[in-house]
Amino acid sequence: MRSLGTRRVAQAAGAAMVAVIALAGCSAGQVAETALLKAPVSGLNTQSPDGNLLIRNLQVAYDSPEGYSANGTAPLQVSLFNQTEQPMTVTITSRPQTNVTPGIVSAQQVGVGPLAPSEEPSPSASAAAEPSAPALEPAKFTIPPLGTQTFIPGAGKNLQAVGLSNELKPGFSLSLTIQANDGEAIDVLAPFQTPTSPASRAPGNKDENAESE
Repeated sequence: MRSLGTRRVAQAAGAAMVAVIALAGCSAGQVAETALLKAPVSGLNTQSPDGNLLIRNLQVAYDSPEGYSANGTAPLQVSLFNQTEQPMTVTITSRPQTNVTPGIVSAQQVGVGPLAPSEEPSPSASAAAEPSAPALEPAKFTIPPLGTQTFIPGAGKNLQAVGLSNELKPGFSLSLTIQANDGEAIDVLAPFQTPTSPASRAPGNKDENAESE
């Protein structure tokens, strides 16, 4: 037969175990909720003034830390949602910047078509031998009622900004104007996409650690 002191010790140990299990359950619940959270999207999310057009994940596709050169072509990524029960015609352009703002770039044309080659021409190649940019259709298209239009570089038709006013690289934005039907046009800034993994480091100079003579 257990003594009174022994029973009290056993009861205290049992209560402590229940408390530990309860705390573990709360912690597990918090971790599970955190795991369900999605990673933040680097693109711009906005909408037309009347709310009929939703613009999601608008951004300039990442290519390298150097980005795109002036007069070059940059592919864009975006999803557009028609919130109405009528077809919607959307036009995307880029207005020239009247006031030059550091980090904000415009384009001569925004069009849809084959993806422009990303390779830089060889310095020794003549201008006549350089490949011409692919012909693009104006970025004007119709989204069906309650439908979606998505552009992803390399998948089907590609949305591209041609003739960049300046270099476009990480930390910079592309100035665009989007208009739905005959509604009010909205000016937006498409940010340069954040890479999903860090850029590889350039190989070091083999003599950088050599002792000076």
